[in-house]
Amino acid sequence: MKLTAAFAISVVLCVFTAPAFAESPAQKRAEIRKMRADTLTMLYKRQPKSKARIAKAYGYAVFSNVGVNIILLSVAGGRGVAHDNKSGKDVYMKMLSGGVGPGLGVKDFRGVFVFENPSVFRKFVDMGWEGGAQANAVAKVAGKGGDAEAVITVAPGVKFYQITDTGLALEATLQGTKYLKDDDLNKGK
Repeated sequence: MKLTAAFAISVVLCVFTAPAFAESPAQKRAEIRKMRADTLTMLYKRQPKSKARIAKAYGYAVFSNVGVNIILLSVAGGRGVAHDNKSGKDVYMKMLSGGVGPGLGVKDFRGVFVFENPSVFRKFVDMGWEGGAQANAVAKVAGKGGDAEAVITVAPGVKFYQITDTGLALEATLQGTKYLKDDDLNKGK
């Protein structure tokens, strides 16, 4: 078990720290902004109603995440950006996740949070957020047939879309996930 845990942690650290040695903060920010644009394009194509929801929201956050699950240990990490629709300002963030449970594989997904009011947005950005506190997230499907919208309410005033290679997921596990400001990327921007 110790070897498995060490291997899983090593894989995630390699995935997330290798680019850190090759890029300046400005390059990392540009890469995150490109990821955000690509993710929103995918989301709007798959769920056209999401565009209006994000436009009228107080703010939103977009994250890219890679997770590794080996036997009974899962670890994940990623980066993203929270955007205040009112001021137009971006706050660069990172996420870390860990858990236990059976499985084997690597999962790459994008997550989009939509914040309906300033208090939930500020709390997410300023105090960070722990997904484990939101164990009762429920998938809601509105509409009919191909018009269904896959969005999850993860907290009062906070909606979440999860995009994978195969499309939108109707369920998402945010347990054991911590979102926090990336101090290195927010300096001197």
